[in-house]
Amino acid sequence: MSPTATRRKMTDARKHGALDEHIAQVVERALEEDLGGVGLSAAADLTTAFVVDDMGSARARILARAPGIIAGGQVAEAVFRRLDGAVEVEVLTPDSSAAAPDQDVLAVAGPAGAILAAERTALNFLQRLSGVATMTRAFVDAVAGTGAQITDTRKTTPGLRRLEKHAVRCGGGVNHRMGLYDAVLIKENHAATAGGVAAAVARARGSAAERGMGQVRVMVEAETEDEVRALVAASAQLRPDRILLDNMGLDQLRACVAAAREAAPSIELEATGNMNLATARAVAETGVDVISVGALTHSAPALDLSLLFV
Repeated sequence: MSPTATRRKMTDARKHGALDEHIAQVVERALEEDLGGVGLSAAADLTTAFVVDDMGSARARILARAPGIIAGGQVAEAVFRRLDGAVEVEVLTPDSSAAAPDQDVLAVAGPAGAILAAERTALNFLQRLSGVATMTRAFVDAVAGTGAQITDTRKTTPGLRRLEKHAVRCGGGVNHRMGLYDAVLIKENHAATAGGVAAAVARARGSAAERGMGQVRVMVEAETEDEVRALVAASAQLRPDRILLDNMGLDQLRACVAAAREAAPSIELEATGNMNLATARAVAETGVDVISVGALTHSAPALDLSLLFV
């Protein structure tokens, strides 16, 4: 194996391990919320404890009630296994796959009490994340063939950002910055305090260099064609990596794309602000590289899924 391949494998392993740890933490909090934090035992489920006489083994399936893109299978599996290690889970429809109505997504077998106690928490994760993936795929399909990519924002459910951004990838989208810590994104209030968008980018570049962070990505919002022209007119080392064309109409987007492509074709261009399925393709056809859609994570309806004993 080449040194590059070895480094890539080690990096992937670290990322996978970090995701597993994050899932474990999120699942722990969710089960504590539902079971009262009393040892995370199925016995805390009063309904099951009071009503179900036979607490032996059972088999169940999670199935789709509506068409959609599945995301969150690993999280749902972690819920069942955390409650009782004897529960066996088989993922029948992997993440990123399309599910048709009545299609089985997961098969579960093990102690009946554990399955019943974990049911809602597992479904909450699976329905939420699959809803995000399904909405993302709708946007991706809407702009197919234009060359534009669909990306998310930081408008995520607190505590679930990494999982929701995973769901966006399952739907065929790409991720924006993960948080405030991994990229610079200059918005209007930042620019106002710095003396304008171009001055703000120059200050960010200088600060990054002083702190030994010269490789950090610098992005900036622009609201007018004049701001775009000022950004692309700067020297190459003081230009942003990406310009976010904020709340612009189609004609304004086309003009800004033309100006940026002529002066600085390497700068990425992102259309942002109030995007919806009805307008996404027209926006993509203006020539932007990326379209950000906050609704992917703040307004996606949950995919209808059910757990049934078999």
